[in-house]
Order: sequence, then C-alpha cells, then structure tokens
Amino acid sequence: HNVATTILLGNTFNNEQRCVSNLPLGTMTKKGMFVLGLPYAILHGGYLGLFLIIFAAVVCCYTGKILIACLYEEDEDGRLVRVRDSYVDIANACCAPRFPALGGHVVNVAQIIELVMTCILYVVVSGNLMYNSFPNMPISQKSWAIIATAALLPCAFLKNLKAVSKFSLLCTLAHFVINVLVIAYCLSRARVWAWDKVKFYIDVKKFPISIGIIVFSYTSQIFLPSLEGNMQKPSEFHCMMNWTHIAACILKGLFALVAYLTWADATKEVITDNLPPGIRAVVNIFLVAKALLSYPLPFFAAVEVLEKSFFQEGGRAFFPDCYGGDGRLKSWGLSLRCGLVVFTLLMAIYVPHFALLMGLTGSLTGAGLCFLLPSLFHLKLLWRKLQWHQVFFDVAIFVIGGICSISGFIHSMEGLVEAFKYNIEE
Repeated sequence: HNVATTILLGNTFNNEQRCVSNLPLGTMTKKGMFVLGLPYAILHGGYLGLFLIIFAAVVCCYTGKILIACLYEEDEDGRLVRVRDSYVDIANACCAPRFPALGGHVVNVAQIIELVMTCILYVVVSGNLMYNSFPNMPISQKSWAIIATAALLPCAFLKNLKAVSKFSLLCTLAHFVINVLVIAYCLSRARVWAWDKVKFYIDVKKFPISIGIIVFSYTSQIFLPSLEGNMQKPSEFHCMMNWTHIAACILKGLFALVAYLTWADATKEVITDNLPPGIRAVVNIFLVAKALLSYPLPFFAAVEVLEKSFFQEGGRAFFPDCYGGDGRLKSWGLSLRCGLVVFTLLMAIYVPHFALLMGLTGSLTGAGLCFLLPSLFHLKLLWRKLQWHQVFFDVAIFVIGGICSISGFIHSMEGLVEAFKYNIEE
C-alpha cells in the first residue's frame, strides 16, 4: 500500500514542503512494518482472513472517497468547491451549530491514540526483533526496547520532517525489498507448503483480534484530505485510490498467504521471527533500522496535534504556548516531548504484545476513523444528495464496522488481561 502510493504519487504534489508539513507521507511509512502481522491473522482466520483483507481494502477505498466528498459543497452554479481542509473540519461541520468543536476534539483524540500507539508498536517490534535475532545474548526484550528508545530521544528536538521524510521513503523501499526476500524464502519452500492447514473455520476468540490487525494495516484516512489537497490533479484522486488499494490487497494477501503456508501453525506474531537464525538476524536488523527511522513521523504528528490542541489555540488553549517569541521550543515543552518518548517506552515494556496491541488499536481507532466516522459524516453532510444505494452502503459499513470494532476491542482486551494474568511473553 505504502510503496504503491509512493510510486503513483511521487510526482503529483503541488509542493514538496507542503506535502511534508501536512504529513501525507505518514500513510506511506506508517503501515509497512505492520504487514508483518498479517500472516498471524491468517493463522486464526484461514480463508476468511484472506477474504477480510480484500473486504477491508474495498471498504477503506470507499470510505476514503466519501471522506473526500465531505470536503466539497456545490456553489450557486452547481460546481463543487472545496470548503473544508481536514478531517477535523469535516467533524466540526457535522457537529455544528450546537457543538461546533466537539467533532474535532473526537477526531483529534482518535488521531493521538492511533499515532501514539503506532510509536509504541515501533518500540515493541524493535525489542522483539532484536531479542529474537540474538537469543543467546544476556539481554531481555525489555532491555532491547530501552536501548531502542535511547536512540529515539533526539526525536524530541525535531522542528520539521524535511530530512526525516527522505529517510522514511528510503526505509519504505528497503522494507519492500525485505518483503520480497521473505517471500522468496517462502517460495523456496513451496514443496512443503501446508495447504491443508488453511481452512474455513475461525478461532472465535482470536479472530476478532485478526480483524483489528487487518484494519490497522489499511488505516490512512486521517492523511487523505491533506494528500488530496496537495495533488496537482485532485480529479485523479479516485483513480489513485482504486489502484493503490488494488495493489495493497494483492500484495498483502499474497504475503500473508505464502508466509502462513510456509510455517502454518508455527506462525508467530512477527513473521520474520520464523526465519532461520542467519537470515532472521540480517532481516531483523534492517527492520529495526526501518522502525527507528519511521518512529519520528507518527511521533511528530502526535506532538503537532497535541501542541495545536492544548498550547496553540490562542485564547482557547488550555496551557501557555510551548514556544517562545523567537520560535524556539521552551525547556518545559522539550520535557513534555521527552516524556512522550518515555511513555511509549513504558507502554512497550509493560505491554510487549505486538499482535494484541495492533488488534486493539485497529479495533478502537482504526475502525472508527476508517469505517464509522466517514460513513456517519457522509450521511450527515450529504444526506439530501445521496442515492438509496449510497445510504445503504454507508449504514451497512457503520453497522458492520461497529460490530467488528466492539468485538475486536473486547477480545484484544481479554487477550491482554490473559497475557498479564498468566505472564505470557511476546
């Protein structure tokens, strides 16, 4: 998904600086690592898991389109005019006039949760990969997570993402190469693929977690308004969405299937942990580097949302501005940023469960931002102009998304409670 978007949109933005500052590149770098959890979803869902990868692609493509439709309104001449710029603007428009800022606060909270959880997952996966790459070293997974976080503390000093975005693009391409290597290894073992292990039954207790994992691997809606606004030809947005989601569906489906066929019931939460020791160490080191270099994007995005919401809203701000008159970050503002980095570390140490965290995030914020809110906003803002089948699709997506969200959240929480209760390691 991220590589396809990069290729198709590499030369379609009006201005590189606007592209970076508005963070559409976040969707291109944020999800690459989490494809590693898709084979685990097939483990608990079988063929239904594969169908869900396709279904999620179709639904996310549709909700992305209707979300962008909510940015526009017709003028007196019947021409579509862009009257809103962001997901928050759409949410506020839906809650006006009684609660003009409520919708924006809801979206901001969901954004912050998803972005911070993404940062936590990067630390979790870094610790997991290093621990499984060097199992004979007297260093625990928690210790590896602390070492990884120490390398991430400079993120607190970030002022912009100009340099980081270039590294992230290179990391995305590197991750694509790593995926190819993993698939190549799987294909080399095609003679012993366990086709009989892929069935139509599902693990009722764990499959809802798989739903969250799959949904989380597709979430990009929070970046779409900025991305569409920076395209040279916004009219090609629908075409871009179609082709990127088709590519995402095919690549994710094939990767998940061939990886599961290779290791079957031994499939682990992070699929590279199944590789032979020699290959695993090399691949995992590259993946850790990719995770650490990708961490600044969601971190900076979360910081930006927090600063704008609590420190930079003029008279409505809850706290004083964290920047001085010369534009420099104040010492206490820097301390808060360092505190956020440490918070992601503490969460990664005490909840070191990649698949469960990914499923929880996908069920909680992923389903909300990708399924529930876009369909609800579409119905609210464009109700009089919608045809009956569009109303049906929106209502169906809202209902199905709500059921999947609640079910996935409950089962993910049960899994985390069970992991703590029985001291189950990652």
